[in-house]
This record gives sequence, structure tokens and C-alpha cells, in this order.
Amino acid sequence: MSLGAGEDRMPPTAPLRIVVAEDAAVVREGLVQLLRDRGLDVLAAVGDAEALVAAVEEQRPDAVVADIRMPPTHRDDGLRAALKLRERHPDLGVLLFSQYVETRYADRLVAGGLAGFGYLLKERVVDIDEFVDALRRVADGGTALDPEVVAQLLAARRSAESLSALTGREREVLSAMAEGRTNAAIADALGVSRRAVEKHTATIFDKLGLPRTAFQHRRVLAVLRYLERRN
Repeated sequence: MSLGAGEDRMPPTAPLRIVVAEDAAVVREGLVQLLRDRGLDVLAAVGDAEALVAAVEEQRPDAVVADIRMPPTHRDDGLRAALKLRERHPDLGVLLFSQYVETRYADRLVAGGLAGFGYLLKERVVDIDEFVDALRRVADGGTALDPEVVAQLLAARRSAESLSALTGREREVLSAMAEGRTNAAIADALGVSRRAVEKHTATIFDKLGLPRTAFQHRRVLAVLRYLERRN
């Protein structure tokens, strides 16, 4: 039975308001069309991190979909812009959509909780409707995380915790190792014996959870952990 002119009607649900940030024009336009085809209101589609911040400040969307590596540096500009936006607008949903798992900002990503945050890998999204559902969930304050992202973020946090367990002297030794110095050169630089450096090195390996194996070079792995947390 149809409602008469004077009868109550449920107000229509407002479409989800989205800003898309993707530097690859073909991908950007394709994503915009897919979202619009499924009833989402794409307010702006931009190709760099600065434009993303400007678009959000102007349009005040419900959520953003952002790539990580974008101009101007093509490194982590999109991610850093997303972090800035989350700090300015805590209710803004942020869905990172990238080919890469960036772990350098793992602590900042989870510091305020994961409400309204998502991180999906492009190569692993095979169902557009599931992607849209994830975006809606993020906009509603939920979470959408690829399992691979979760694994790498957790590994990064464990790495940071293990580095924080190092003493000041052990950090000096690890820093010198990262400079490519031998144990003898480290001993000369720090004014200690070579035996002391060897003991510090062994302790560093233990604290970083790097057991001796035939297939891994612990010195290289330790340096990589150190550099990962610095960059």
C-alpha cells in the first residue's frame, strides 16, 4: 500500500561522503567511478598529499581513501597526510589503500586506537563490494585491516620494543655497526676493548631475538632493525 501525501516517510539515508587520494590517474578515476556506481558521494579526487589535506579541510568528508606513496616525494606522503588528518579530525575515517605495508609509523597508527582506521593492500582486494563494505565500516568508526598489514605492524612494534631494551652503550655499538665499522674500529671509537664490543654485540643479538643460524647474518639483520626505526 502506498503512502499518501500526508503520511510519514522515512528520510532518505545520506550517501557516504568520500575524498580519494591516488597519484595514478587511471587508478584514481577507476576508483572514483566504482565508488559512485555503488552510491557513494565522491567529493574530490586528488593526486598528491597536499591536495588531500586541502580537500578534507574544505569538504569535510566522512572518510578518505588514500594511497601511501604520493607526490611530492613519492615515499610516504599519503600516510603522513592521513596521520595529520586523523589528529585534526578524530572522527574522520581513514582507509589506506596501497601496494606497500609501511611500518615506520606503526606506533602512531595505533596510538589512538584503531577506530575509524583501515589499511588494505591493492593486490589482495578481489571483491569491490567487500572493499566498499570495508570503507563504510571505517567511516562508521570500525576497522578494516588486511592480515598481512596486521602481521607486519605487530612485528614492527615488537622490533621497537626490543630496541628500547638496549642500553645506551649497546645503542652506541649498534649505531657504529650501522656505519659499517668492524668490532676493532668500534672498540677504538668508543675507547673500550674489542672483547667488550663482542660482548655488547652478542647481547644486542639476544635482545633483538636474532639467533645464530646458517641462513641469516645477524649483524646485517640488527643493522636493518636499527635503520628501520630511524627512517
